[in-house]
Parts: sequence; structure tokens; C-alpha cells
Amino acid sequence: MPSTDLLIRNARVVRPNDPPSQRPEPRDIAVVNGRITEIGPGLTAAGARVVNADGLLAFPGVIDAHQHWGIYRDVSDDTTSESRACAQGGVTTSLSYLRTGRYYLNRGGSYLDFVPEVLGRMVGRSYVDHGLHLAPMTRQHIAEIPRLVEDFGITSFKIFMFYGGHGLHGRSSDQAEFLMIPPDERYDLAHFEFVMRGIQSARVRFGDRISLSLHCETAEIMAAYTALVEQDSTLTGLRAYSASRPPHSEGLAITMAAYLAHETGLANINLLHLSSAKAVEAALTMRDAFPHIDFRREVTIGHLLADVDTAHGIGGKVNPPLRERADVEALWRHLLAGDIDWVVSDHACCRAEQKFGDDPGDVFVAKSGFGGAEYLLPGLVGAGRSRGLPPQRIAWLTAWAPARRYALAGKGDLAPGFDADIVLVDPDAQWTVRAADSASAQEYTPFEGFTMSAQVTDVFLRGQRICYQGEVVGEPRGRYLRRDKD
Repeated sequence: MPSTDLLIRNARVVRPNDPPSQRPEPRDIAVVNGRITEIGPGLTAAGARVVNADGLLAFPGVIDAHQHWGIYRDVSDDTTSESRACAQGGVTTSLSYLRTGRYYLNRGGSYLDFVPEVLGRMVGRSYVDHGLHLAPMTRQHIAEIPRLVEDFGITSFKIFMFYGGHGLHGRSSDQAEFLMIPPDERYDLAHFEFVMRGIQSARVRFGDRISLSLHCETAEIMAAYTALVEQDSTLTGLRAYSASRPPHSEGLAITMAAYLAHETGLANINLLHLSSAKAVEAALTMRDAFPHIDFRREVTIGHLLADVDTAHGIGGKVNPPLRERADVEALWRHLLAGDIDWVVSDHACCRAEQKFGDDPGDVFVAKSGFGGAEYLLPGLVGAGRSRGLPPQRIAWLTAWAPARRYALAGKGDLAPGFDADIVLVDPDAQWTVRAADSASAQEYTPFEGFTMSAQVTDVFLRGQRICYQGEVVGEPRGRYLRRDKD
């Protein structure tokens, strides 16, 4: 038997499938060659590196299934800085959504050329393991889906439902130019249907691991409401932006997407970053209407922690928008009721000089998106604890459920045979969020000044420490994850 490399002593091990009423008990965790080999009391291992957890909670490494590395900066630079921010928040696996068009690589064309360039820019730079989702923007991309599965291990795809008729940042724009699609193609409901048919064909060929994620907002509703809001001088800031992209726009998009999934027979649908009571209610209604569709429902830590009043300025602009406090409370009720499948950050680093326009108070000029991976696990542990969310459920929401859905073998649990992706958390620590303390390249955060009541202290990626007392340590060890297709 190979000798133990790492022994973590006296950690209160949190497993996602343990009963929620079960109190995590102190255990030791033995690691050999990057994998957990044994968990139990009083383990011994001569010559191993020993870390005393002193009774801290040990969570499986977070799988942040929704990030956007490279959206506003070169993907090489983002891979380095934003993977460091991931490590600070206990995220050991990042899955980023990419597409052709403006931003990212600012190019159109084949994904068979695009993906190798992206992976080449990422290699050797990431502090955490990472994978990709891709958005089929053209007929060519749909035809390439089987090659993307076989050649690159990409098993998850995405549709941005509002892109066909509304601007990314809140005003309508020339979508053909923005999306860099051929002049004879349209990015509309018909295209969404054909994307679904292409993915369903891949599922028949390769198996049930393949899924489609949906950004559910309705372009026509948002364009009309944006015009109304901009004429109303009483609405400003994040409240104005929320009103311009109203919650029923989410609900309507979810309803249309669900019927298309039914029509095409595509059974694996992920409804992303649900931001409002109406959005979740629509998602649950569609679940009941189409029980043969395996819907998964996602929320972000931003939508759980901040609202239009508490976020720190218009740096909190994001799609879909931050909402009223009543929507935040509704998301928490659904989370506690088991209606939400996983929690993510939707991390999209946007530096201040890019984020804000010539008028820093004009929310419609500001760009959409912000970072937040560094606050994902501590924010959920702290706020969840005060609301009665068991740690086992947090491990399910941040690790187990996304690992199973997105075909991440060996991830998502603390058990023999799994990767030794381990996060130690102090559930009693009190600290104040300051953007200056983040390893992200983003100089601000909408969570500035928020009080956190839990803190990540140590993070291990396949048994190697990548974060110690909140500081990123060591060299980049992250790997690109080819995901299983069957």
C-alpha cells in the first residue's frame, strides 16, 4: 500500500448524503496520491503531512458550476486571478460558460478552433480544476456538438434566451454584429429549438450525462420595459435595472423553454440563476406540467445575499438583476424547502474601468456582472446557519448536486475514492467583506461592508493546500476536466 501523503486530523466532516439531523463528528481524513483513502477517528500515518483542523467543519470542495472566465479580460489573465479568488472561497472546481461573439475571444467561427485556443490560454494558470460549458450560437455549432463531446469532454451547453433581441447590458443593440453570426441566421426561438434537437441527438448517441442550461429572460418584454423605465425619473440605480428586466420576463422564458424541451424530448434542462419568486414559481409549475423533464434549478449567492437596496452601488448590476428583499426571502424559502438544486456565484470579473460608463451613476451604461466566488461558501454557511440550513444540505448544494449533473466523476463528496478536494470552514468567524482582500482582479464588490459569519480557512485541491488562512499559496495546480459522456 502506498504511504499516506496527507492526514487532516480532528475535522468535523460534512457529507452531502448524511442525514441533516446528524451532527458532523470529528474525524481524520487520509489522502494518498490526491485521493481520499480513509475517513475515521484516530487514524495514523507515519511520515504524512499532518494538518490539525481543530474541530473546524470540513466540506467537499465547492463546484461552482456557473462562472465566466475571460468575459471582460483576456482568458489567460482571468484564469490566473479569478481561480485565486475561487480558492479563497473554497471553490476547487470552476465551470465557465463561453461563447463566440463579442467579449471572450471576440471572434466567431467554429468551436473546433475556438476551444483549443481557450484551453491553450488556460493551461498552467489555474489554481483550481476547471471545465467548460459552451453556447451553440450558429447552425455550425449545433453540428459540432458530437465532436465537442468526444474531442473535449464537454457535456453541457447553454442558450442565452434574451440575446436575440436585447442588449447584454440593458439597451437593445445590433445582435448580428454582437453575436458574430452569419447574416442569414437568427438567434431566436427557432434556433433554440434546433439547439435542443441537436443536444437531444447527442444524448441518444452518448448517454444521459449531457444537459442544456438556460438563461431565461424574454427579450421583447425587457426591451419594452427598458423604454418605460428610462422615461420614469423616479426609478434609478439597481431598482431601475430590476424594473427594466421584470421577474415575469423570467417566468415567461421558463415557460417557453419548458415547452420546447417537451417538444424536442430533451430531458435534462438546467434553469440558471433564478432571481425572483415568479421565476421559481414558473420553474416549479413547469416541473409539474412536464414531469418527464428533469429540470434542475439554480440560484446565485448574490441573489441570496443582496438586494436592490443593500448591494454596494451599481457595481451590483447583473443579469438577471438583483431584486427586492421580498424576492430574496422567497429564494431562501424555496432553498430551505428543497426546491433549489445548487448554488453558484455567476462569477464574471469586470474591472472598474470596464464596469462603469462616463456617468458612473447610470446603471444602463454600466456593464453587467461581477465576481463573487470568494464569498460563495462562507456566505452560504453563515446566512444558511442563521436560517436553519443544515451543513449537509450546503454540501449537497455546492458540491454533490452539480458534480452529478455535470458528470464530474470523483468530485462532490468526502469519501474514500474521491478527489481530496477539502475545505476547512470556521462556522463562528465574523469578518467584513472588503474588495481589497480579494485575490480577484476586480477592485470593487457589491458585498462591500457585508458582515460574514463563517470563514474559509484552508483549501486543498487533490490533497495539495491552495489556500491557508485566507491566502492563496503554492503554484497553479488546476487541471482541465474532460467530463464523462456515459
